[in-house]
Amino acid sequence: MRQKPVANQDAAEAVALQALGFLAGDGDRLSRFLALTGTGPTELRARAGDPVFLAGVLEHLLGDETLLLVFATEAAIPPATVAAAHDVLTAGEDRRVYRSI
Repeated sequence: MRQKPVANQDAAEAVALQALGFLAGDGDRLSRFLALTGTGPTELRARAGDPVFLAGVLEHLLGDETLLLVFATEAAIPPATVAAAHDVLTAGEDRRVYRSI
């Protein structure tokens, strides 16, 4: 499960897109995410490239340890990589991005 640390925006976005795919791959996970964020399927597709939205995806995983661990296991990455990617995407932010989705 060794992986290079998340060193830049592109790497962080790649982790977040992988996390979004993980959520989208399971109807219950996706439904919960959409319900908690108030995001609709059309908006989800439109915002999939938005770094703020992607930070919110990672924050969603970080807020649920079980979900985080399942994702990390399936993606074969350490959970700390998710946190590092979130940090890169939210660099300079004073607030939790999940609230802004």
